[in-house]
Amino acid sequence: MVHTLPVRVYYEDTDMGGIVYYANYLRYIERARSDWVRSLGVDQNAMREKDGVVFVVRRVEADYLKPAKFDDELLVRTVVKAVTGVRLIMVQEVVRGDDLLFHAEVTVVCVGEAGAPARLPANIRRQIH
Repeated sequence: MVHTLPVRVYYEDTDMGGIVYYANYLRYIERARSDWVRSLGVDQNAMREKDGVVFVVRRVEADYLKPAKFDDELLVRTVVKAVTGVRLIMVQEVVRGDDLLFHAEVTVVCVGEAGAPARLPANIRRQIH
């Protein structure tokens, strides 16, 4: 299953040269993950209140391959690579047309209110397996 989220590059996303500032790719993929979770019917506020857990990014390995520029239309693709009881690993890419601009492997875990690791909720594991 591939989730996609269109993104437009705005002036505020760029540096003085009109190129997307590197940290903004992390914002783009965060938005895509949030949109993907919402598309599964998961209410993250309810998950926090009911299950007492929230998603956090534990690890990101990123490659910046080509620059995106002001006013580009981009697409963020998200694919689940692996799911365990406590970890969700996703591959996320930012593309412009046929050009791959950014590639990341993101590890997401759940933590409880005290910050201790927690199991991913079973309903979420079932949906993405």
